Amino acid sequence: DCDGNSSAQFAKLWPADLHLIGKDIIRFHTIYWPIFLMALDLPLPKQVFGHPWLLQGDGKMSKSKGNVLYADTLVDFFGVDAVRYFVLHEMPFDNDGVISWELMVERMNSDLANILGNLVNRTISMSNKYFGGVVNNAGDMEAVDDDLKAVVLDEVKKAREKMEKLRVADAITEIFNIFRRSNKYIDETTPWVLAKDEAKKGRLETVLYNLTEAITIGASLLESFMPDTSAKILEQLHTEKRSLEQMDQFGLYPCGNHVTDKPEILFARMDIKEVMEKVEAMQAASAVGTAQEGTGEETGADAPEVIDIEAKQEITYDDFAKLQFQVGEIIACEAVAKSKKLLCSQVRIGSQVKQIVSGIKAHYTPEEMVGKKVMVVVNLKPAKLAGVLSEGMLLCAEDAEGNLSLMVPEKTMPAGAEIC
Repeated sequence: DCDGNSSAQFAKLWPADLHLIGKDIIRFHTIYWPIFLMALDLPLPKQVFGHPWLLQGDGKMSKSKGNVLYADTLVDFFGVDAVRYFVLHEMPFDNDGVISWELMVERMNSDLANILGNLVNRTISMSNKYFGGVVNNAGDMEAVDDDLKAVVLDEVKKAREKMEKLRVADAITEIFNIFRRSNKYIDETTPWVLAKDEAKKGRLETVLYNLTEAITIGASLLESFMPDTSAKILEQLHTEKRSLEQMDQFGLYPCGNHVTDKPEILFARMDIKEVMEKVEAMQAASAVGTAQEGTGEETGADAPEVIDIEAKQEITYDDFAKLQFQVGEIIACEAVAKSKKLLCSQVRIGSQVKQIVSGIKAHYTPEEMVGKKVMVVVNLKPAKLAGVLSEGMLLCAEDAEGNLSLMVPEKTMPAGAEIC
């Protein structure tokens, strides 16, 4: 505190080795904050890094523009580690990065599913197919093996150097160069051809050992960026994470070790068309119905909150008439598994019941939802959100702080009543 009575935790954590901030608040954290610290006779951070932004398309994300991408939403689609990879990889050291659904799918398919996931799966599958899952180094070496080792060990050094310079995106690229070189190594050594010649058995063993060792080193380096993926890879190889101090040598994977006999697909390829259909449905479910308040002249403590949002493209009455709105009654509701945002409601509309998934979990509990009369878009094309089918959309209003409120009829209306 200001009198110098600091906790043991403060003594342990301060001064910070690295003070990490967004680039838009550099002035506050490199001028005002140091002044406060010096006034208290406290040491300054050892270094300050103002990281760049992730931009949506060509501009900043804005709730009024409706182009905000929330981490929880991305996780629902791609998983935590894929989002971590994208955000870290696409944010350069000294430039803003760009994020979009299309780029996410592209990285998922090319880098994660193809370069990494396919490499791990092929290596484990060939070890099982040709040697019952046992990995041995027969010492049948060729020049291509020396090149693989040299590249792997050199990439370890490069990744470490990049991290020391705070170039996180570049460090991840160096790590993935290990996986790229390993894939090339498979093409160069053609294990499936070696497997046809009994005299080449020792050579085949060496090739698969080298691949397993390279993947082990790469997966160990990956742990800081994609911890769950790193753990899954090492678990499938039945080995422990390699420490950084041990990564100056190649060949520590224990000979005679067994890889798993049931390799797990780390990342599945995604269809961009299907993803975008889900995105559109999700955005409609969470955005349509946002309140557009008036702009009255009232002032004072009791003046109503006024929200101005960016106007969308003007439509005709015929466009609007395509939408069908009805009153619905929620008869059951539950949280969507593995999602932090979604609730799944069973909504009675007239004589039918529709299942509707909504991104309102932060604002309503399932118990609060049951029994509510709500306004529903009933003719929205069905789509799956987080793997759950949604057959419509609940209308909500949203204030400037992001609080959501379900739109409900002012008077008691039967389920199925048309909203016009």
